[in-house]
Amino acid sequence: MAPRRRAAVLGKPIGHSLSPVIHNAGYAAAGLAGWSYTRVECAAAELPALVAGLGPEWVGLSVTMPGKEAALAVAAEASPVAAAVGAANTLVRRPDGSWYADNTDVAGMVQVLTDAGVRAGAAVTVLGAGGTARAALAAAARLACSSVTVVARRAEAVDDLRPVADAVGVVLNAGAWGDAPRHLGAEVVVSTVPKGVADPLAEEGTWSAGAVVFDALYDPWPTPLAAAAVAAGLRVVSGLDLLLAQAVGQFEQFTGVAAPVEAMREALLAARR
Repeated sequence: MAPRRRAAVLGKPIGHSLSPVIHNAGYAAAGLAGWSYTRVECAAAELPALVAGLGPEWVGLSVTMPGKEAALAVAAEASPVAAAVGAANTLVRRPDGSWYADNTDVAGMVQVLTDAGVRAGAAVTVLGAGGTARAALAAAARLACSSVTVVARRAEAVDDLRPVADAVGVVLNAGAWGDAPRHLGAEVVVSTVPKGVADPLAEEGTWSAGAVVFDALYDPWPTPLAAAAVAAGLRVVSGLDLLLAQAVGQFEQFTGVAAPVEAMREALLAARR
């Protein structure tokens, strides 16, 4: 019999997560017998004790809100991007039993934006200043974007992002939320705000021709913002695209084998029908 290997996604709430659908489909397609991936309800304060109590069969953890900063703290070592962003969505078990932290949200965001046609030199507007905005700053740096403007409801939240911007090497401009419609004219618009927050902008913003719009939400879909961008003829990508892209990076770190991306994509889309 194949040895048992376990992985899971940690977060609170976590019942909605589609990560098990993606990863388990990948295990099946890759012929990884004995591998399983589940959901575990876990608040940030509970994460250190939970991770410390896992047996040797546990090979990896995906971490969603609110535990990404706690995940970074429990790791013995972190990738440069996770350290720069100050958050980890991935914990990988090393042979000595310790944990390595990474942030595959960044590489995933680079992938979906590149696939959507974003090229070096683009001007970027980021709506929101939370954890996903941190990944967006790092992605903008990797894509060699010309400028990044973060538009948030609280100026202090933008200030909290400045150390991240400095660490990844981008110049951060701040935009007031009242001016958000004007900032939608960037070549790339990344919305990281919670459900409903950006809805009023759908009727107020002026888009740039040929722009790419990435809305990190995926339920419900399309959001009013995404629908307005589609109606304007723009290329739109969703949080579902990012969910798959970041999972591919995790899968390969957990298993050490190439991810069967199409099988994982098909399972995800089938779960959303």
